[in-house]
Amino acid sequence: MNKTILFLAIYLVSSAIQAQQIGLPFSKFYSSKEYNGGIQNYAIGQDPNGLLYVANNFGLLEYDGTSWARYSLPNSTKIRDILVENNGRIYIAAQGQFGYFRPNEFGHLEFISWVTQLPLKYQNVEEVWKVFKIHQNYIFCSFKSIFIFDEKGNLKNIIDSEGNFESFHLTNNQLYIQDSKQGLLRIEKNEALPLPNSQIFSSNMISGILESSSGELQIFTEKGEVYLLSPQSYRLWTPVGLPKLNKVNKALRLKNGNIAIGTQFDGLYILNENGSLDLHMNLEKGLQNSTVISIFEDRSGNLWLGHNNGISLLELNLPFRVLGPKSGILGTGYSGRQFQDDIYLGTNIQVSKISKNNLEITKVANSEGQSYHLGLIENDILLAHNEGAFIIKNNIAQNISELKGVWSFLPLKENPNLILAGTYMGLGLFEKIKNRYVFLRKIKGFDESSRLIQQDEDGNIWMSHGYKGIYKLNLSPDFKEVNSKFYGNKDGLPTNLLNSVWKIGGRVVFTTEYGIYIYNPETDRFEKDPILAPYFEEDFLITSLVEDPVGNIFYIGVNEVGVLEKQVDGSYVKNHQLFNKIIPFLNDDLQNVSLLRSNEVLFAANEGFIWYRMDYNKSMPPSYPALITAVYLTKPTDSLLALGKNPELIDQKFGLETKGQGLILPYHQADIRFEFTNTIPNNESTTQFRFWLEGLENEFGDWTNRRDKAYTNLREGSYTFHVQSKDIYGQISDPKTFTFTVLPPWYRSSLAWVFYVFGTVILLAILFKRIDKKYQKKTKEITIKQQKELDKKSSDLENSQKELEKLKTEKLEAEIQSKNKELASSTMHLLNKNGFIDQTKSHLAQIIKKSKNQEVKNELQKVIHSIDKNIAEDNDWEQFEIHFDQVHGDFMDRFKKAHPNLSPQEIKLTAYLRMNLSTKEIAYLMNISARGVEISRYRLRKKLQLERSENLQEFILKF
Repeated sequence: MNKTILFLAIYLVSSAIQAQQIGLPFSKFYSSKEYNGGIQNYAIGQDPNGLLYVANNFGLLEYDGTSWARYSLPNSTKIRDILVENNGRIYIAAQGQFGYFRPNEFGHLEFISWVTQLPLKYQNVEEVWKVFKIHQNYIFCSFKSIFIFDEKGNLKNIIDSEGNFESFHLTNNQLYIQDSKQGLLRIEKNEALPLPNSQIFSSNMISGILESSSGELQIFTEKGEVYLLSPQSYRLWTPVGLPKLNKVNKALRLKNGNIAIGTQFDGLYILNENGSLDLHMNLEKGLQNSTVISIFEDRSGNLWLGHNNGISLLELNLPFRVLGPKSGILGTGYSGRQFQDDIYLGTNIQVSKISKNNLEITKVANSEGQSYHLGLIENDILLAHNEGAFIIKNNIAQNISELKGVWSFLPLKENPNLILAGTYMGLGLFEKIKNRYVFLRKIKGFDESSRLIQQDEDGNIWMSHGYKGIYKLNLSPDFKEVNSKFYGNKDGLPTNLLNSVWKIGGRVVFTTEYGIYIYNPETDRFEKDPILAPYFEEDFLITSLVEDPVGNIFYIGVNEVGVLEKQVDGSYVKNHQLFNKIIPFLNDDLQNVSLLRSNEVLFAANEGFIWYRMDYNKSMPPSYPALITAVYLTKPTDSLLALGKNPELIDQKFGLETKGQGLILPYHQADIRFEFTNTIPNNESTTQFRFWLEGLENEFGDWTNRRDKAYTNLREGSYTFHVQSKDIYGQISDPKTFTFTVLPPWYRSSLAWVFYVFGTVILLAILFKRIDKKYQKKTKEITIKQQKELDKKSSDLENSQKELEKLKTEKLEAEIQSKNKELASSTMHLLNKNGFIDQTKSHLAQIIKKSKNQEVKNELQKVIHSIDKNIAEDNDWEQFEIHFDQVHGDFMDRFKKAHPNLSPQEIKLTAYLRMNLSTKEIAYLMNISARGVEISRYRLRKKLQLERSENLQEFILKF
């Protein structure tokens, strides 16, 4: 029976020890200079947007993930406790004051006191230590009294102490109060009722009260004792593995069931539910201050510690722990190995051992200098070192050869007692003889630096050279020399650079600048690995690769670290986002991931190592929203419009009051700057942002680390500023927006445009009138000019016509003159002819008279008769008439028609009269005497029925 109990005790102790974590969480310390406050931080809280609030002895601190702000109470007293509500209010308990902070219209927090709601005798309150919310009631606790208010600030009840109220604790919505006379009280229905069996706590200061899974109360005292209290009894809690605590300030149940304990002198303890130690941090183990006054677990599972001087953030939610200088591991990490119950860590300074029994870290003697590889060969651990090959025994590194510069070890498949060593200058061979390792020889035929070596199923040795390529090596039967064959980009490899060889799943695989390859012995060429290559990008370079016993493959690549988690069907699920946290810390010389055991590896870091266990806090941290923290007008100088750290504050201020138009800016102030943040803890330098001003830009810009954006000289219009954040895990927040409107300048305002329209219309009317007048004037001038030109042309035409008429007249006159000449010539011809004939007749008549010869007389008489007949038959008249008509038109026809009773002789007389011939000339032409002409004239007058007063010749000329 005793043996059984002893075995059980040993098992429990072993389990408790194994539960303790190695390494320390990622952490960040904020000094009082950084947060610009007092040294003491009594309480910490967080709002739904991730804004952190701290009760500080200088006031209320606020942290938005980028910067700290501080708000003081009106009397500048210490704030002892805070309660952060979802409505933007932060309720506080302080020295001589209590109430709440709320954002004013500009986003600054202003304080509203509820002290004035107390009866007058209570208003001189001194220390108010705690504030709680139970159901819909707010409870403020002081040494002498407890004040209970409803949500509207109406006082509901006051509970006075019989002695002094020493401490106040809320667990599972039950408020417990320690009274110096009554012991432990519980508030029920606004009354304080004593708990049975609690009198012991009247003088023993309580630091924390938690409810256990069994329903008992776990009561932590300032002295470090832990009691279990039930309605029937109380007892000390002394589980196996519970560390000895001293001067406990705070105890808090974490979300995972663990218990966080803050002490005055020894930092932070985190216990498992069974009481065993999970993590201990103090000044020597990762904390900047060993006094922990307050503890707060945020929405991500991170732990915030309020110190006596500063604030610490511990990222407990991550599955990573840091083994670095704060843990006692010095130098840059290169290789790690678990051997039996211990972990060995090789750095560029030394090899250290972490004892699993007590997590004590000790230096391995004789290991100083650059370590490269820790190899597990059967039951021995070998060290590949700059100074040669070593075996570690009894925490001492023993040199097993004079060989210098050893990279790694490889047991040969068919001869496991033979160990191949890759060195700076080729290969060396060791043999294990009994419990000793003997250096046999340096293998001939190959002198290349051999850092990475593996052996395939066919016994081939593969070695990768960083900047030359890959070599296939075949050992001679006596293991004294080696034949080598070089493979490069002519043999299927994408390049000769950065090729590495690994053993994964029993296969030799090769990582290159362009993915993962395998060797095909049938073609003696390299080709893409069909199993692993699909899980990576085409040009992804892996620099370290290791497989654990259950088939999970851990890798380090360029800008990506992760694990391929082996599934039941043989496929893999890639998980890498969570590992983005450790990328900046990794060794950038020879990157390496070292296997400890299943699901557990060590990543070589610039300072020590980063421990990872796949089944520990595997979930992704929750994303935080992007926040527009402030809006400034920047012309002529920065002018704060609003602080937007509180939910919907800017929208409430600007959006509702302007009916959705947002902030309205005059044109001359259209220079605006936005400040934004994301409250992700400990990611001040890694969170990225992108923004987009809708109305000016078409889409979001590139991701940047900037946390502000300014726009200047914006034109009038409506704008919406969008901002998004992306955390280190690639999680992108929803856009946060801010809408504003820029008014046009007065000369482009609506009223101005109305004026411009009317002015333009009037101006156009005036201009039109002036143009029309000018046009009319010009038209008139053109018309006058055209009229003048027309008149000129008409005048010219008229002149031309006159000239033409003149020419015609002159032509006609010339023709008439010609005709008259012809007529005159004809008339003269007739006159001459008739005169000659008449003269001839007269001569012939005289001859007849004088002649006595009758025969002659008769002949002459015949001649005279012939002359008369000739005159009577003379056709000269017809020729004369033709010329006469050409000169005098149709006179003859008209006159004949008017006076048809005229004889031909009278017609001829009329024609001769129209020609204005004399009587003598007419007589010649008509072959009559002048007397005969007068008689013919007389007769003609008669026929024409002319009066005596009328002149015959004028009548004929006018006809």
